[in-house]
Amino acid sequence: MTQRTIMGLMLVLVFACAKPVAAAKPSGKTPRLQPVPMPAAEKISRSLNRGVAFLLARQNRNGSWGGPQRSKHLNVYAPVPGAHHAFRTAVTSLCISALIETGGDRPEVAKSLDRAERWLLQYLPKLRRADATALYNVWGHAFSVQALVHMHERHQDAPTRKRIVALIKSQYERLRRYESVDGGWGYYDFRGTKKPASSSMSFVSAAVLVGFHDAKQIGVNPPQKLVDRATASIRRQRKSDFSYLYGEYQKWVPARGINRPGGSLGRSQACNIALRLWGDEKVTDAVIATWLDRLFARNGWLSIGRKRPIPHDSWFQVAGYFYYFGHYYGALCIENLPSDRQEEFQAHMATLMLGLQEKDGSWWDYPLYDYHQQYGTALALMTLKRCQRTSKVGK
Repeated sequence: MTQRTIMGLMLVLVFACAKPVAAAKPSGKTPRLQPVPMPAAEKISRSLNRGVAFLLARQNRNGSWGGPQRSKHLNVYAPVPGAHHAFRTAVTSLCISALIETGGDRPEVAKSLDRAERWLLQYLPKLRRADATALYNVWGHAFSVQALVHMHERHQDAPTRKRIVALIKSQYERLRRYESVDGGWGYYDFRGTKKPASSSMSFVSAAVLVGFHDAKQIGVNPPQKLVDRATASIRRQRKSDFSYLYGEYQKWVPARGINRPGGSLGRSQACNIALRLWGDEKVTDAVIATWLDRLFARNGWLSIGRKRPIPHDSWFQVAGYFYYFGHYYGALCIENLPSDRQEEFQAHMATLMLGLQEKDGSWWDYPLYDYHQQYGTALALMTLKRCQRTSKVGK
C-alpha cells in the first residue's frame, strides 16, 4: 500500500470517526444578536500594538515567519521539505499583509517588512507542490497575491512595482497549473495526477478568489477562465441556506455535520464574500448579515474546536484552524455591508478578538508546528483593524 493511499484512508477515517453531530440540533431560524457596546478605540489600538510587537519578536532571522519546529507529534501530514515551504510562504505572506495594514509606516515595522519582502521575492518563485499528494502550496500562492498587492501599494518606484506585478502574474500561472480538474482548488490529490484530479474545496477557492479580486483593483487582472471555473465550483457547493460543503466530494453527504450551518460557520463568510466580490447577485446584504448574525450568535460551535490538536475533532466536525480564518473573512463581509449596518457587527467582532488575545500578544487556534501563533496573529490583526475604520465599500 502506497503512502498516498495510507494518507487518503487516514483522512477518510478522520471524517468518519469524528464526533457524531446528531445530538446538536440548533434551530434553523436565524438567531438575533443582542447589542454589545463598541470597545474603546484606545483598547483596540493597544491590542493591535501588542499583536504587531509579537510578530516583530517572532520574525525569523531570514525575514520569514514560522518553521517546522514544535511538532508535538500531533501535526498534519506534511511531506518535507515542500509542505513547510508552503506553510512558511503562506504565513509570511499573511504577516506581511497584517503589518502593512496595521503599522507599516512605523520605523521598526518598516524595517521588518523590508526583510520579509526580500525573503518573499526570493523564495516565492520557487514554491511548488510538496509531492504528488500534498498541494499546500495553493495557500502560499493565494495569500502571496494579497501580500504582493499590499507591497505594490507600499512601494512607489516603477522597477519594484514592475517586479511585483510580474510575480503576481506568475502566481496566476501556478494556480492555473494546480487548479482542480473541475475548477477551484484543493490541497490534496490522492491520485497524484499532473493536473490535480482532486475535489476542490469551497473555502480554498474562496481565499484564492479574494486575492484575485485584490489584484484586479491594481490592474493585474486574473485569467477569467480561472475565476469562472472557481466561482462555479463554489456555487456547486452552496446549499440553499448559504452554508457551503467542505469540498465537492461531500456532495453525497450534504446533511453531514460539517456541511450544516454549524459546520459551515468558518466557511460561509469566505465563500459569501468571494462570490459577492465576483458579482454573484444572490449574495445580498441580507445573506451577508444573516451569516454574520450566525457567526456571532452561534460562535460557540466554532470556538469549541479552537486549540484542539486533532482536526475536525469537535461538534459539527469543526477544525480549530477555521476560527481566525472565518473571522477574517467575516470582517471583509462587514466591510461590504451598508455603512449603517457595520458598527453593530464591528462591536461584536472587536469584543471577540480582544477577549481572545493571549498574554504574549498573539492569537492562535490550532497547534501547527511553529506557524499557528504567527498566522493566527496576522489574521486577527487584519480582523481587528477592520473594526477601527469605516468601510470604503459600504453604501
